[in-house]
Amino acid sequence: MRSEQVFSVQGDAELVARAGHLFESAGTEFVCAARDLKTWSRPEARAAVRKRMHAIDSPGFTARKLLSPVALADEEDRAHLRLVQSKGALIRISGSRLPHETILIDRRVMILAGRETPAGRQYTVTTSGTLIDGVHSMFRAIWDTAVDLDTYLRSDVPHLDAEGRVILDALASGLTDTAASRRLGIPLRTYRRRVAELMAKLEADSRFQAGVRAGELGLSRQ
Repeated sequence: MRSEQVFSVQGDAELVARAGHLFESAGTEFVCAARDLKTWSRPEARAAVRKRMHAIDSPGFTARKLLSPVALADEEDRAHLRLVQSKGALIRISGSRLPHETILIDRRVMILAGRETPAGRQYTVTTSGTLIDGVHSMFRAIWDTAVDLDTYLRSDVPHLDAEGRVILDALASGLTDTAASRRLGIPLRTYRRRVAELMAKLEADSRFQAGVRAGELGLSRQ
């Protein structure tokens, strides 16, 4: 790429074809700011990012991901973020309004993702030092006021009353609804209603997810 070049591509496939190699180049910093984890929808684009992220293990390499709370709404996305974090990435959550996705590589290449359209998402790629430095400065300002992932998750703990915690323990023990309601001394219908309420508080789509979320938040005694 020539110095100060700016170009746009339409769709993930064209982005990977024209700029995918940029993710695989050696470097010292990978910075990403995004509302959620949905931008890289095509398998080819996700693969390009994953290849680039392998460099996290390299000495002196830093990867930062700045996300909005929306990125934590889905348990699969939470699991992905915990995996990325375990590989050394620094992840923070911010309440500030964030773009669809902005990626900066070594402060020499920047990729801006636009809105999704019927023809695919449009991306702008630039190597302009002036543009990159300006966006990087804004990123650091938001990053410095954001909360790291673990701290945010601990602060996002829902309040459970004594009965709610007992029901959570019953779910973790693997008891059937009938057996659990008998043990707790409450009607089966009431037990199932409380389970549904508990799942809603834990933002879980299944009882299994409720157990995972409870463990993540330190609510489970199992």
